[in-house]
Parts: sequence; C-alpha cells; structure tokens
Amino acid sequence: MPLVLNEEQRILKDSARDFLVANAPIEALRQLRDNKDETGFDTALWQQMAELGWSAITIPEAYDGLDFGFMGLGAIATEMGHTLAASPLFATSVLGASLIELQGTEAQKSEYLPLVATGELTLGVAIEEGSHHAPSSISTTATLSNDQFVLNGKKTFVLDGHSADKLLILARTSGNQSDEQGLSLFILDKATSGVNIERTQMFDSRNAANITLTNVKLDKNALIGESDDAFASVDEALDRGRAILAAEMLGGCLEMFQRTCEYLKEREQFGVKIGTFQALKHRASKMFIEIELCKSVVLGALNAIDEKAENRAELVSLAKTKLNDTYTLVTNEATQMHGGIGVTDELDVGLFLKRARVTGQLLGSSSFHRDRFAQLKDF
Repeated sequence: MPLVLNEEQRILKDSARDFLVANAPIEALRQLRDNKDETGFDTALWQQMAELGWSAITIPEAYDGLDFGFMGLGAIATEMGHTLAASPLFATSVLGASLIELQGTEAQKSEYLPLVATGELTLGVAIEEGSHHAPSSISTTATLSNDQFVLNGKKTFVLDGHSADKLLILARTSGNQSDEQGLSLFILDKATSGVNIERTQMFDSRNAANITLTNVKLDKNALIGESDDAFASVDEALDRGRAILAAEMLGGCLEMFQRTCEYLKEREQFGVKIGTFQALKHRASKMFIEIELCKSVVLGALNAIDEKAENRAELVSLAKTKLNDTYTLVTNEATQMHGGIGVTDELDVGLFLKRARVTGQLLGSSSFHRDRFAQLKDF
C-alpha cells in the first residue's frame, strides 16, 4: 500500500495549493461570513474549480469524469483544509456523486454524473435525522401509493441543502427505524411541493439545512436504483466522504502547526523567544508526532478506497478517529500558545478551531468510529 503521492498526484496537489492561495484564501471565508452570503460559497469560484476538473476527478470516464481516484481528490481536499475554502465539492462530488454511482441505474448515472462532472449540477445529501451520526436510524418514510412514492419526515445537517439543485433523500420503505435493510434513496428537485428547507449557518460559518418533507409525491423514476437495498451504497459513499473529510482536516492541522511554530519563533516574553521554552517545545513535538501519524492513516484510507481493499471501512474509521482527535488537539494547542489574542477574531486560529469542532462530528465522532471499528474487527 503506497503511503506517498505519485508524481501526477503531487503535481495536482501543488497546482491546487497555488490556485487556492490565489483565489480562495481564508479572507474569502471571512467575507462570506461577514456579508451573510445567501449561497454560502462563491459560485464563480466553484465554476473555476469545475473547469480545473475537480468536480470530475473521481467520476468514471464513462460518465465524462477523469477517474483520477480518491488519492487525487484527497490531495486537493488537504489543500482546501489549509485555506478553509468553502465550496459544494464535498456534498456534490464526493457524497452525492458517489451515491448515484454506487446505487443508481445506468440511465441515472448517465443522466446525472456528467452534469456533476461539469459543475452544472449541485447535490445535497439528506441522511441524518438527529443530533448524532446514525446513518441507519431512519424514520423518514416513503410509501408507495398509486404508482407514486409519498415521503414524510425530517432531515437535519444537510450540507449545502439550501443551495443544492437536487436533493438525495434516504427514506425507509420497509422495516424498523434502526434496520439497515429497508432503506431506499430518492432524488428530487428542491422546489418540489411539500419540501421545506430551512438554512442553518453552522459554528464554522459553513452551510447546512434542516429539511421537512410533508406528503412529498414522487414518481417511481425518482427512486435511485432498487428499493429497500440502499444502505450498502450509503455506507460506501459515507466512507468515501469520511476519507476526504479526514484529508481536509489534515490540511487544517498542518496549517495550524505551521502558524503556531512561526509564532513561537517570533513572540517574546521576558526578553526571550517563547519557542525556547522547554515546555512549549514538548507540546510542539507532540503535535508534530501526531500529525505525522495522521499523514499515514489518511493516505492509507484513500488508497484503500481506490484499491477497493477489503479492510477499507476499518482504515477509514481509523483515519477519521485519528483526525478528529488530532485536529482538536492541534487547534486547542494553537489557541493556547497564541495566548489571549488566540481567542479573538483578529487571528485565523479561531476559524480553524471552529472547523475542527464541526468536522469532528460530521460523518461520525471519534466514539462512533471507535465503536464501528470494534464491530468491524469483531471485538
């Protein structure tokens, strides 16, 4: 299993860094936040990303994608973590496109994936229903009546749900609330009658939405793939998302560590640089060691997805847990080592700290993934 990027992936990573520094610095996120932007991301920037091929990287060539793999997309995600770049890339090209690719019929893949690849179609994925990640605990119902499905229920924490062109809804067509069997996936336009979308601005200034479905009537062709068997595809798509999210979190860790080390070399107390204090050296060393471990587990997870390794679920949960814990550690240490100014909005430290808290819960907290890892290993 290669734990380094190949030459093409390194070139992609370098080009992504240059593009994001020039076009999506952290100041861009501040402007979106301060201006209370209605979309929550720069639509022109998103089109530039699509033109660079980012939205098509993991989509198969048969559907106008580049089929460059998740190692390549992970390299981009890491650079996005450095600048906290906001875009629909994660919700659309990672979660949404993966669900259609894994669960959809050939006709559905041919209809939707080329539009995602070109950036013409954005997607929101509505799975969660509570305050904690529980992808199989679904009470939203889809009842077949007169050749139509009727959906009722509520969804929470739908990334980019208010701005997405179409929504992918996970609903129960049979079974009990926590059963993995009996789940089906539907696609619908956000303007469909009976769909109420309430935008919520998260702690990290990103987009999410709460969605209420009240007697939403859908034709049978709105069903993605087969009825009652969507969970395996959902679980696989979520693992892809978890790995890419871990890659983004790694970028945030690296950025915070670099900025903190630079500050330790510049800040003086009692006439000496605080970076010479032994206690701070020890704490910085701890961060360095943990980040080095994170590099390996992230690349391991991404490679396992590309290679379709049998243990990819375990490696993804390992990566997400490690990055949850390390991103929290690094942002906590960065805040403390910057002193009083570290908790002010004047510095960017607080923006990374907030992002760490949100990503630490998104698609599974550390406790969720430790439990999942134990179950996968039959502990």
